[in-house]
Amino acid sequence: MNEYDENNKNPEENGPGPETEGPEKDTPGEESKGNGPKDSGREQVCSMCHRPESRCGKIMRLPGGLNICSDCMQKSFDVFNQPGGFDINTMTRIPIARIDLRQLNNNGPQRQGVKKKPAPDKKPEEQLKFSDVPRPHRIKAMLDEYVVGQEKAKKILSVAVYNHYKRVFSDAKDGVEIEKSNVLLIGPTGSGKTYLVRTLARLLKVPLATADATSLTEAGYIGDDIESVLSKLLMAADNDVEKAEHGIVFIDEIDKIAKKQNMTSRDVSGESVQQELLKMLEGSRIEVPVGATSKNPMVPTAMVDTKNILFICGGAFPELEEIIRNRLKGSNSIGFASELGEASKSADQILAQVTMDDLRKFGMIPEFIGRLPVVATLETLTVDYLVRILKEPKNAILRQYQKLMAMDEVALEFEDDALELIAEKAMKKETGARALRSILEEYMLDIMYEIPRDNAIGRVIITRDYLEGKGGPRIILRGMEQLPE
Repeated sequence: MNEYDENNKNPEENGPGPETEGPEKDTPGEESKGNGPKDSGREQVCSMCHRPESRCGKIMRLPGGLNICSDCMQKSFDVFNQPGGFDINTMTRIPIARIDLRQLNNNGPQRQGVKKKPAPDKKPEEQLKFSDVPRPHRIKAMLDEYVVGQEKAKKILSVAVYNHYKRVFSDAKDGVEIEKSNVLLIGPTGSGKTYLVRTLARLLKVPLATADATSLTEAGYIGDDIESVLSKLLMAADNDVEKAEHGIVFIDEIDKIAKKQNMTSRDVSGESVQQELLKMLEGSRIEVPVGATSKNPMVPTAMVDTKNILFICGGAFPELEEIIRNRLKGSNSIGFASELGEASKSADQILAQVTMDDLRKFGMIPEFIGRLPVVATLETLTVDYLVRILKEPKNAILRQYQKLMAMDEVALEFEDDALELIAEKAMKKETGARALRSILEEYMLDIMYEIPRDNAIGRVIITRDYLEGKGGPRIILRGMEQLPE
């Protein structure tokens, strides 16, 4: 027991405690002067070393009722200034390894963390020049490498794109200003409308934005605003406004925003969307959100001028063929001969005779049609076309599967009868070229699962009997020139 405890064994010797008397009151006129309350006759004790004030010296009073002497305060400062810190539980200093800062260089110890991947050297992209735009025949030749058939549509697109960039780089000092040549593509589903535009943008090396008209609504309603189309184009151009202003915008399913018939409520996803698109198609400065599809106060915006942006709209227009037939029946002849004559014509021949009046009857407003002066119709794909799509394009589906099998050092071949069967099955699905991939995935599943298990297989030939379920594919082992009959 220390001296302080011996002096405080008898509470009566040191005056009454707080239990016997109430709180001590200060004498009037005597107030604390910086060191806490007035001295009440009791000696203060340090909260850390438990020494009285008579032994440790002057005690500093801290908030919360803590009393610390000057020695303990100095020790606390010394402990926390040490690099290792202090362990409160054991009241010991935590040791740490000493580091020589002079050794922290490239030849020193390895640093912790993830190694950064070196950033690729990005060369500044040059802006598109008119000399870089291919001539129409060259554009069509490049499209022929990827798209089978649709000769008229490719020719119309090639001329329209070339004239558009002529307009972009033309000089209007002579007072002659070339109008925009926006394009409307009409054709059945799966005929290649979207693929044509994507291939065109890739060959020209310009940014492309693809939007679905079914998701567009009038501003203020649920759905994407009209500005979201340009927002996608801006993102495709890496937020470069000048580069985006020379890009291409493809709006698919444009026939879905036709004016609804016998509709009493407001048509927010039909005629209203056409009216909202008018200023964009014609050319105007539009405030576009950057990195978002809708405007809000937290998203930055940029001004995009659409006068040099090429707009291509595409749609299937399923009921347009009947509208054209009815018009041709009344204009060509009268009586039963007219019905027989029109019935003998194919759907492609009927769609090729489309006029602006037919589109207006379908539900497109005249102002919208007038801003799409170039109209191209696509042909319905036949079995022969589908067989050519399977094997002729540069990025043909069969070549993709052959590349996959070649990575396992296996050659893949298809017999002509097998390709015809695949094309016939695709025609029954009535989804155009889109059905080819799904049919091939179904037939190639077992082959791509089993072939990698056997390293002795060198060539696989897909036959019609295998596709019809009458047998298996022809397997040729490595080193064998041909399979014996």
